[in-house]
Amino acid sequence: MTDVTRKRNGRPVHHWRRDLVELAALFTAVAVADVVANLIGHGPDGPALLVISALVLAATAGFHTWWARHHGHAPPAGDTGARSPSAGRQTGPYDHGAPHGAESAAAKTLWRMRTTVRDAPGALAALCTALAGHEVDILSLQTHPLGVTTVDEFLVRAPEELTAADLTRAVSLAGGSGTWIERADAHDLVDAPTRVLGLATRTALDTAELPLALRQLLGRCTIRSLPVGSPGRGSVPVEGVLEDTVMRLRAPGGGVLTVERPHLAFTPTEFARARALVELDARLGPRVPVGRDVLTLPEGRDITVRRADPGDRAAAKAMHERCSAETLSRRYHGPVGDADRYLGHVLSPRFGRTLAVQTASGRIVGLGHLLWDGDETEVALLVEDEWQRRGVGGELLGRLVGMAVEAGCESVYAVTQASNTGMVAAMRGLGLPLDYQVEEGTLVITARLDSTPVGSRLPYDRQQTAPQYGERVARD
Repeated sequence: MTDVTRKRNGRPVHHWRRDLVELAALFTAVAVADVVANLIGHGPDGPALLVISALVLAATAGFHTWWARHHGHAPPAGDTGARSPSAGRQTGPYDHGAPHGAESAAAKTLWRMRTTVRDAPGALAALCTALAGHEVDILSLQTHPLGVTTVDEFLVRAPEELTAADLTRAVSLAGGSGTWIERADAHDLVDAPTRVLGLATRTALDTAELPLALRQLLGRCTIRSLPVGSPGRGSVPVEGVLEDTVMRLRAPGGGVLTVERPHLAFTPTEFARARALVELDARLGPRVPVGRDVLTLPEGRDITVRRADPGDRAAAKAMHERCSAETLSRRYHGPVGDADRYLGHVLSPRFGRTLAVQTASGRIVGLGHLLWDGDETEVALLVEDEWQRRGVGGELLGRLVGMAVEAGCESVYAVTQASNTGMVAAMRGLGLPLDYQVEEGTLVITARLDSTPVGSRLPYDRQQTAPQYGERVARD
């Protein structure tokens, strides 16, 4: 910053020393010019030389002016060093004032990609350079060391016209092998530590969340819980077993927890994460969220819907004893051999979620189960004879399907008999697309879940008229 541009109390500051120097320089220039003019003017070609010199000086000044206008890099007059509003963005041939990033983001696609590279300096850099050459943005990167090789997992944003085959080919040319790729969505933008902490929190609040948390942690996989002494499985060491596309861990409630992902091998890093989540669940022990909803039926009687747990086994067994043989046959597709052992399974939060309908006196009159069956989800209902045709089954089913939607399940299925019109009507009442499969009198109804959760159909309004309620009950 020069002396002139500095200010004091809002006024420019001038120094007398600089004025004297400039005045002395001016006098010196005039004296030199007079001496040169006298020397040249008194010569034989003096006037001609003066005219030529004037023309050369004029041409030089004109050229300098033209060059400064077309190739100038100096800031404009009056610039004090402040950045102009557009100085932070470079313009290009397609820049017309609109943000270029917004236009390019609209034509991008999210991909999740995993590839194996040599564990050597520069291998990852070559891969990133190849992706950059195709205008691919790397949003996140995780590395899974395997010794001499490393599995790199990317979340990338690529141009819309770039296909999965194009990305795979570019990665292969850069040294990647065994590349796996699939479309991603906005939910994958959460970084890995945040996602793992969220899954751990969900698992800590509810035992039934463990299979769902493992599925979200590892992607598409099949999870099965095998009881102690299952044939052909043997025992599992405390640290678990990792076998390429299968991992086996000690289940928190006893037995073996098997996780399979045939399309993609597990890495030791994924195995360690899954084992840590299972160990957290085992240390906390069985737990069920505390909460209940009190609903009022049209006749004025109150019922309570809440989560059930193994402590309800005696009350649930008593309900089974009050149910007719026909009701039990529709629920279990035949005679019930050992209801006590079966209830021990379905009431355990480690195999799914169970809802209980309880009267004001504390008696259980209905049970609804949401059971994790590998990579599928089953719903099942049992309502005591006296409480059927009152909307209780539809209420349970709606809540169970809502839970399945929140858990990210793509579909739920119910196994019943073709003659069980109540269950068929309840599934139709969900308002979801249904698929039917009939085999030897057994009917399997599969509901494809939409993004909109299925809402509860109770509580009933005490002011609601009987005909309106009758229309609902007709579907149950």
